[in-house]
Amino acid sequence: MSTSAAPVRSGAVLADLLPASRTKSAVDAALVVGGAALTGIAAQISVQIPGSPVPVTGQTFAALLVGTALGARRGFLSLALYALAGMAGMPWFAEASSGYAMPSFGYILGMLIAATVVGALARRGGDRSVLRTAGSMVLGSAIIYAVGVPYLSLATGMTLSDAVAVGLVPFLIGDALKAALAMGLLPGAWKLLGHRG
Repeated sequence: MSTSAAPVRSGAVLADLLPASRTKSAVDAALVVGGAALTGIAAQISVQIPGSPVPVTGQTFAALLVGTALGARRGFLSLALYALAGMAGMPWFAEASSGYAMPSFGYILGMLIAATVVGALARRGGDRSVLRTAGSMVLGSAIIYAVGVPYLSLATGMTLSDAVAVGLVPFLIGDALKAALAMGLLPGAWKLLGHRG
C-alpha cells in the first residue's frame, strides 16, 4: 500500500470522498437530486427494439451507477425521487414519458431496489475491484429484471415466457457492455481518488 494514498475509511462509497462540508445535508440533497437527474437524462438515450414494449436505455446503467457511487440510502432516495417525479408528470422516463400506466414501469421499481442493493454492496467494497464490480452489476441487473419482467407480463397480459423473450433476452448483450463499462469506471475512480493527497 502506497504511503502517498489518502486513507479511505472502511464502508465509504465514492460520494463520501467529496470534500467535507458543514452543510452535509445540503450536499446529500444535491447528490440525491443529481442522481435522479442523471438517471432521467440517461433514460433519454433510448432505442426501441422491434416487437418489445421496452426500449434499450441508459437509465439502468445510470441507476446502478448512482446506487454504487452514492450508497444505499442516497441511491434509494435518488431513484425514489426519479420514480415519484416521473409518476407525477416529469417527462424523464424513457422517450420523455411519465406516469405509471406503462408496461415498463416495473423496471423503474426494480431500479429503485437495485440501486439500494448495489449501494449497500459498495459500502462493503463491491465497487473497488473489477470482479466485485462485475458481481454487483450482475446482481443489480438481475433485480431489475426480477421486478420488471413479471410486471411486464401482468401489464400486457402476455405469458411470463413471452415477457422474458421481449423484456429480458434482447437486453443481455447491452447489459454485459454496461457491466464492462462499470468494471472499468468504478475501480478506476477508486484508484484515481484514493491517491489524491
